[in-house]
Amino acid sequence: MVRRTRFNDSDCPVARSVDAIGDWWSLLIVRDAFDGSRRFGEFQRSLGVAKNILTARLRALVDGGVLEVVPASDGSAYNEYVLTPKGRDLFNVIVALRQWGEAHFFAPDEPHSEMVDRRDEHPLHALEVRSADGRRIGPDDAVVKKVAPPAAAPTPSAPSVPS
Repeated sequence: MVRRTRFNDSDCPVARSVDAIGDWWSLLIVRDAFDGSRRFGEFQRSLGVAKNILTARLRALVDGGVLEVVPASDGSAYNEYVLTPKGRDLFNVIVALRQWGEAHFFAPDEPHSEMVDRRDEHPLHALEVRSADGRRIGPDDAVVKKVAPPAAAPTPSAPSVPS
């Protein structure tokens, strides 16, 4: 088996985020958690993923602080998986992926699931990136400021010998 490259010490927030989430199964588990899935069987039925893969992904999401295991809400002997505050902070990521998918992978009249406002059932407005002063920002308007590499320690010079 090929060993997965780890990015948990990278200076790039995207790399660390991808490292924490892991793979597409993990994002789909998070999506299902937002949709109300809480039990192992609910995730498995929704995703159709093998039990060993689901077990590993759930464990990684719990270990990473995205999900937590709690006693079943109905008082039964089962456990449930619920989003932590860190996991709930993935909401914008899931919405952004959904909106990107709607824009690029469906024909205009092709039916697909839709995320709507619970209060009035209207579709959500497209997510936008805004500057500190409120301007819309696109890819050409932003730049990543890289972290400067640490300064190299000075090399000690050879001691001088009197002549």
